[in-house]
Parts: sequence; structure tokens; C-alpha cells
Amino acid sequence: MQMLQAIMVEPGKIEFNNVPVPEVKSHQIKVKMKRIGVCGSDIHVNHGKHPYTSYPVVQGHEVSAEVVEVGSEVTNVKIGDKVTIQPQVVCGECYPCTHGLYNDCEELKVMGFQTTGMASEYFVVDANKALALPAEMSFEHGAMIEPLAVAVHAVRRAGDVKDKKILVLGGGPIGNLVAQTAKAMGAEAVLISELSTYRLEVAEKCGIKTIDAKNEDLLEGVIANFGKDRADVIFECIGISPTINQAINYARKGSTIVVVGVFADLANINMGFVQDHELSLLGSAMYREEDYIKAIELVNEGLIEFEALITHRVKFTDYTKAYALIDEQKDYAMKVIIEMD
Repeated sequence: MQMLQAIMVEPGKIEFNNVPVPEVKSHQIKVKMKRIGVCGSDIHVNHGKHPYTSYPVVQGHEVSAEVVEVGSEVTNVKIGDKVTIQPQVVCGECYPCTHGLYNDCEELKVMGFQTTGMASEYFVVDANKALALPAEMSFEHGAMIEPLAVAVHAVRRAGDVKDKKILVLGGGPIGNLVAQTAKAMGAEAVLISELSTYRLEVAEKCGIKTIDAKNEDLLEGVIANFGKDRADVIFECIGISPTINQAINYARKGSTIVVVGVFADLANINMGFVQDHELSLLGSAMYREEDYIKAIELVNEGLIEFEALITHRVKFTDYTKAYALIDEQKDYAMKVIIEMD
């Protein structure tokens, strides 16, 4: 049996090849891919700027699919189920893996970057990486569970956010979902700071208050919304020096900063403030299964708005168009979805 697979042979160039569908082993499942989301890390690969990806590479890690075959030992999903797939490939032997922290695996590989991604008509994967989605959830929303799991993990890194004041720097898809997640998990007030007028409008459609960082002073806006005690937790969701420095410079003494944005360059930050102001500076990387489960739960409860984030839909055979849209429309292309059928 053959399937169509999208292979990025070099930065900016995708070829479609017919390749064999792998055989399903006893512990594996075969899924028919339905939707794939394009994320910022995919764009880095398309531009040849991802430090840990070589070519050729098959992308695709934000996905939804339908189970079409199961191995003899599989019990967690069945034929016909809607699923999403955790894209981490881990060693299972290092300290993080043996202590329930496999998202921090010392040998971590991610499908679509260091190992084969899911941009093909079918995909065969270990069943323990699949999570069943509710039958009533659309495949589009199913493909959004992965970025939502990123947000859930980030919010959990800050501990219990119930009744806390939350500032999110960056209103892109991840920043937006971090803000929505914090609100859904009981935060007293949530605020997004963003330069893009369009992304500010999207945040407001999602029920999040905003600061127009292009025209408003950030510190004044935080005090106006939260009072003189400012934010309890700040999430940096962009990955650039100016915003991590804003977070450190404007944080209340003794508060928490969670770094969610992926930094392409070294950041020059005021570690004196981190020490003297006794700030908790935390990183957040990917997710674990419990984050997926919580993400699905939040969607089921109607607490997350996805539709405002999905701005473009592209057919599988027009894969390169997805990247062109993001490059050309920038802030207006929030989440581009690849339609597989």
C-alpha cells in the first residue's frame, strides 16, 4: 500500500512522494491523517533557521487523525476513534524519563524536526502516543489540542493560578492560548500585551483584556488593570530580549516569570533584578500526557475559543502555500490548518 508524503528536501522546497505505508506492529496503530496545524517552529524549518533540524525532513506535529488499524496488543484506542498524537520520541532511560518528566528527555526527538513527522496520508505510531478525542470534537479542533497542551503545561509551571493576576507578553497562538488557559483555570484577571492590532482584536474575541504595546506604556497598563501590586505571574510568549527584559524589569518583587517563547538568540537580561527582586524564573518546554488530557477537558467544558485563531485552511497538496501565507500575512495568519482530505 502506498501513500502520499510531503518531504521538505531543503529550506522552502517541498516534494510529494509516493512511499510505502509501514506495517503495523502489535503495539502500534495506523491512522489516517485529517488535519495538521502549522506552528512557528515549522516556519523556522522552512526558512532553514531551526538549529536542530536537518534535511530532508517530513514535518507535521500538530495533528488530528482517525484510527484505521490497531495492533493485537492495543487497548487504549480502537478503529474509528478520533485521536491526536504526542510527537515526542524519548529514550525512557534518562533521569527525566524515569521520573515522569519525559518532555525533558536528555535524548528528546520531536516528530517533524529530528524524526519523521506526520505530513502524510497515513502514519504508523506506537499506540501509547495516541490520545482519543471526543467523537463530537471536530478534526480542526483536534489538531489544536497540541498547542493548547503547550499552554496548559506552561500555566501549570506557575503552580495554581486560581485568583491570580496574569500578564501574557505576546498575542500569537501560544500567547493567546496561555491567556485563555489561565482564565479557564481560575485566574482572577488576565491581560495580553501585543503590538499587532489584529492579534489584539483576536484576543478580545477570545474574552481576554489587552494592552496595545505599540501605543500604550506597558507598566502603566498593568497598573491600570491590576493595581499597584501588578501581576502575580508573567508569561513571556515571544522569545526575544526586549520582552523578557520587560518581564524582569516590571515584575513585582517575589513574583514568577514563565518563559514559553523559543529564543533564537542569546538574551541579555538583568540577572541582578532576578536575584535582588527574588524572582522565580521558570522555563516551560512542550508537554506531557496529563497536559493533553487537561487540554481536551477544557475544550469539552467550552472554556477555550479556537475558531478565532484559525485564520487559513490549505489543502495537503498546497502545503507550501501555508508557509507563503504565514510569510506574506504575518500577524494575520494566526493558525494555518492543512486539510488532508
